[in-house]
Amino acid sequence: MENKIVLIVGGSGGIGSATAKRFAKENAKVILASRNKANVEKVAKDINDNGGEAFAIEVDATDEASVKKMTEEIANQLGKIDVLINAFGQGIIQPFMDINPADAKEIIDTNVYGTFLVTQTVMKNMKEDERTSVIMFPGTMGKFVMKNASVYAASKFAIQGFTKALVEEQRRGNTRFSLLYLGGVDTPFWDDDRVNMKVKKDMMLTPDEVAEAVFYAVNQPSGSVMNEVVIQPESHQLV
Repeated sequence: MENKIVLIVGGSGGIGSATAKRFAKENAKVILASRNKANVEKVAKDINDNGGEAFAIEVDATDEASVKKMTEEIANQLGKIDVLINAFGQGIIQPFMDINPADAKEIIDTNVYGTFLVTQTVMKNMKEDERTSVIMFPGTMGKFVMKNASVYAASKFAIQGFTKALVEEQRRGNTRFSLLYLGGVDTPFWDDDRVNMKVKKDMMLTPDEVAEAVFYAVNQPSGSVMNEVVIQPESHQLV
C-alpha cells in the first residue's frame, strides 16, 4: 500500500476512522472525507502524529457540486485515487407506519443517491492503468431483513444491487468491488434517535476488526477478488 491513495468517505465514523488508521500503518496516503470536517481533522491529526500521512476534506455525499469539488481537490493535490471506501450512511429502525417521510427521504438520499454520486464521480478520477478497489458496506440488512427495518433494508439492498450491476459493467476494467455484510458493529450508528433497537455493544464487532477485513479485501493477490463476505458477532449469526 506504499503511497497508494485511499479515499474514505465517512472517515469520521467508527469504521471509517479505524480503517484509515489501518491503511496508514501500511504507508498509504489516506484521505478522510465527511460532512463534519472538524471530526475528520481530528482523525487525520492522530494519524499524522503517529507517523502516518492523512488528509481531511469536507464533503456532502448527496450534493453533486460538493462531491465534484472533493475529487478535483484530491486529483490536483495528490493524484488519482487507488481505493474508494464508502463508509458513510444513516440508519433508521422503526415500525413502518411510524416513520416520518422526511426521515425516509434522508435515508434513501444518503445511502442510495449518495453512494451512486460518490462512486460515479470518484471512479472517473481513479487510476485507469492500475488495479483499483471500491469497498461497499450494505451490512446484513442488505442481505437479510428484520422487522422495523423496511426503509433501512431497502436502502441497503439497493447498494447490493447497484454494486453487483457495476461488477457486470466493469468486468473488462481494472476496478474490483467488494461487498461487506457486517452485522452488529460497535459504532455511533446505535446512538441515533431513529434507531429504536436495544443492543449490547460489548458483544458486537469492533471497528478495528472491520478495518482488518477491509484491508484484506483491498489486498487480495493479483487475479483474485473478495466479492462478498458476511461478518457478524457470534451471537448475531443469521443463516
